[in-house]
Amino acid sequence: MKIAIIKELAEGERRVAGTPETVKKFKALGADVAVESGAGLTASVADADYAAAGAVLGDRAATVAGADIILGVQAADPASLSGAKPGAWVAAGFNPFGERARVDAYAAAGFEALAMEFMPRITRAQSMDILSSQSNLSGYKAVLDAAAEYGKAFPMMMTAAGTVSAAKVFIMGVGVAGLQAIATARRLGAQVSATDVRSATREQIESLGAKPIFVESVKGIEGEGSGGYATEMSEEYQKAQAELVSGHIAKQDIVITTALIPGRAAPRLISDGQIASMKPGSVIVDLAVEQGGNVEGAVAGEVVERHGVKIVGHRNVPSRLAADTSALFSRNLYNFLSAFWDKEKNAPVLDEEIGNAIRLTQGGKVVNERLLG
Repeated sequence: MKIAIIKELAEGERRVAGTPETVKKFKALGADVAVESGAGLTASVADADYAAAGAVLGDRAATVAGADIILGVQAADPASLSGAKPGAWVAAGFNPFGERARVDAYAAAGFEALAMEFMPRITRAQSMDILSSQSNLSGYKAVLDAAAEYGKAFPMMMTAAGTVSAAKVFIMGVGVAGLQAIATARRLGAQVSATDVRSATREQIESLGAKPIFVESVKGIEGEGSGGYATEMSEEYQKAQAELVSGHIAKQDIVITTALIPGRAAPRLISDGQIASMKPGSVIVDLAVEQGGNVEGAVAGEVVERHGVKIVGHRNVPSRLAADTSALFSRNLYNFLSAFWDKEKNAPVLDEEIGNAIRLTQGGKVVNERLLG
């Protein structure tokens, strides 16, 4: 059993899909591990560290030659993986809805593509969930990005020259990223409030010491879809939420938006008119900018200014904390493969529940129901 860890070639991608820690663990399972030279450099992992953990270093061709399993952060061009065993597994992030042509190319090349972002939200798969592990650090980084652009301090300070008021931070979307953003902003001393379409998040917001901002006038609403993800809401709810949020946003110094709906464009949460109501010098961080953005006027990869308000739209936020996000991503991959490892076959054997959920291609065809439906 040969596992290959390849270097990321996507623009701006600094993460790596394996660390010396996970190389040692794969070796302990009985696998041989090959790592492409330089794969970990942008995540602060030297080639010598991989070699010391027992990996064989080489170029792309040598690394994937005869590989049974190939690990990546973002799925590579399948043409660059020629030389791997027929039907080899490729476990990575595939962005299946956004890059369907790449999925088709993996099917044509005969690979078994395993989309880690399709991991089901079930208890036993929590340690394999790349969306949660990466979103957690994205929420943390979003607050630091906001603080870097904001021209004032976060905490209240009592000084001999007078009092500095605490920053008011509003988090929109209380998933994994939103919860970490609340916690980080609180640690920095800000006054924090948050909102979400899922009523179950009220308790979570309060438990972190933030103020929940919820639509109370529209009853019988539950915006939670399958797997705990948010769903699109009714027009009545959206109108009520817009009215509530408009009044609240005008009083905020910093707003962080994190709302995503799997397989769809990100919902629009903040309009140009709402941005205009904010105080000059305020900051908005849009963590959904690559999926179309929650904020009108946000530009992927740029910090823009509208009505005196900075709108931060960094691409690939997890990659901006590459050492930590790589460590977590790598553990997700190890936890996934080791959970299904068959000692007699010296290979992982997937069950139906998780296997069918994440498998995109098999036997030269696209097989995932979410893509075929």
